[in-house]
Amino acid sequence: MSEPARGRATGASISRPPVYRITVVQLVVLLALWASLTGWNAVTARSLGLGGLISVVPNAWFALGVFRWRGASSVQRAVRAGYAAEIGKFILAIAGFMLVFAKVRPIEGWAVFAGYGAMLCIQIAGSWWLLRRRPQR
Repeated sequence: MSEPARGRATGASISRPPVYRITVVQLVVLLALWASLTGWNAVTARSLGLGGLISVVPNAWFALGVFRWRGASSVQRAVRAGYAAEIGKFILAIAGFMLVFAKVRPIEGWAVFAGYGAMLCIQIAGSWWLLRRRPQR
């Protein structure tokens, strides 16, 4: 099947929001935090970085899944993709926490959750910013 026939119509009038920008900002902030803390306390820096990645990776997965389909003919596919993306995001986050707390030693639990929370705050602020922007024509 060609791309337009599968629901990824290039002529859809509503463009995809630039959600990738949120992920880029999250990664830049995370890298800056990690780099600034590494000289002070490597365990804290690693824990914070891993916690941040536990947030960033599932959110990026979700964004890719949700904004995959466009156009009125793809509404049902978009809804199914949204549910699947949310389930995948949840599973990735749980797996990330399980993996980090089971395999990484030494670790500082508070820093893992602080990194996760910081990236979650950036996600919320970035989403709010994208929703407040006026559509460009």
